[in-house]
Amino acid sequence: MKKPVLVVKFGSASITSNGEIDEQIVLEIARQCAQLQPKYNIVLVSSGAVAAGKRFIPKYTGTLAQRKAAAAIGNPLLVRTYGTYFRPFKIALAQSLCERQHFANRSQFLQLKSTYETLWKNNIIPIANENDVVSNKELKFSDNDELATLIAVGFGAEQVLFGTSVPGVLDGKGNVIPEIKVIDKEALSLARKEKSSVGLGGMTSKLNFARLANQLGIKAVIFSMQTENAILKAVKGETGTVCHPQKTRVSSRNKWLASGSLIAGMVQVDKGAIEALLNRKSLLAVGIKQVVQDFEVGEVFQIADEEGVVQAVAKSKIDSVSLKSGSKKNMEIAHANDIVLL
Repeated sequence: MKKPVLVVKFGSASITSNGEIDEQIVLEIARQCAQLQPKYNIVLVSSGAVAAGKRFIPKYTGTLAQRKAAAAIGNPLLVRTYGTYFRPFKIALAQSLCERQHFANRSQFLQLKSTYETLWKNNIIPIANENDVVSNKELKFSDNDELATLIAVGFGAEQVLFGTSVPGVLDGKGNVIPEIKVIDKEALSLARKEKSSVGLGGMTSKLNFARLANQLGIKAVIFSMQTENAILKAVKGETGTVCHPQKTRVSSRNKWLASGSLIAGMVQVDKGAIEALLNRKSLLAVGIKQVVQDFEVGEVFQIADEEGVVQAVAKSKIDSVSLKSGSKKNMEIAHANDIVLL
């Protein structure tokens, strides 16, 4: 049987200490992945390159140019450290520096998928990270939580694990919530607004991308590497916060559309339009209240309800300029086959 795919993401705060890569943590990652590799095709999504490289730049203030330079310095340091600790377990690694366009363009994405499958056939684990050195500011990933989710959805992963600096999603008293069955507005409100000094994301980011993964049938776990055998326990749902997958019959193409496509715009629609979408109908101009962000023909846009919550994504049949003219209320904005409910 083909092995299921497991995506494990580590934030900068979880694998660095005082700006240095925490080698004890990397050793634990290697040890536990060695136990999991016979059962899973593993992808590691690792932050830490910028955090590891910025100490080499005097008067570092975090400008875009300095972040790119720090990433250029830190990426080889990060991969070398991983290689050092995976080598005793006889596991080879491959570096995979990704850009947003690799997921937005389906042809490029399928090439990436083919490469990963070749690596897995040869028992090699890819370590993915954003290609910060060349990524366009407007087209970059929001953070590596997004990259991990895109890989998980695109590759049909069974699970995506988010390693972070806290033990899981915390309630108002600071206790870990062991499971979240549905990530709704109440669950999202649990996220604290702060983020670490070395990372881009935070709990809000993790819950939002865990929600996307869940809606597309993937289990997500938010956990801390400070727990003994953290990865092994997270896979079993025995540590951190387990976010349960929803049942889905979304095709691989539409999963890519919902996650990997480059979102160009957004519209806000009324209740009637939302009901029509839920009944698998096309989106018509009559149901659109406003264009929040412009888009062109063939681009992917988000569909938000009256409260501003994104309920679907769709591939446009017309551009937003034509939509704003309002000349044809029954004009089809997106066909039902090109709409993915979230």
